[in-house]
Amino acid sequence: MSTEPHPFSKLAENLVADLRGIPSDDPPRSRKRPTQPLAAVVEQLLQEHRIGREAPEHTIREHWPAIVGPANASYSHPAVIERSRLIVLAAHAVVRNELFLHRAEIVARIRKLPGCDGVKSLNLRAG
Repeated sequence: MSTEPHPFSKLAENLVADLRGIPSDDPPRSRKRPTQPLAAVVEQLLQEHRIGREAPEHTIREHWPAIVGPANASYSHPAVIERSRLIVLAAHAVVRNELFLHRAEIVARIRKLPGCDGVKSLNLRAG
């Protein structure tokens, strides 16, 4: 036998609350979900946000001066990988243009780094 009460639908709970004259404490658009163990939720968050784990962005940042050259590296910064596209912030228009002209070669160098083979293109932004 289960000690948990039978879960009624939101509509049924609202009808019973109206019948009894007691207002419902739940917000109207909320949804009840089964409780998950805290360890599983924390592990999922650690994996999703790569906390305490090596990320491809870290490897790219470490090797950035060797990838684009020290002069371009001082005016640009690899920010984040979104949908297999590396977003690079460039502080100077000339550097942004230089990186744009050599983007295929830069992507090829990045893909040779360990764990970075998922990067397919660059997205250069002013920053």
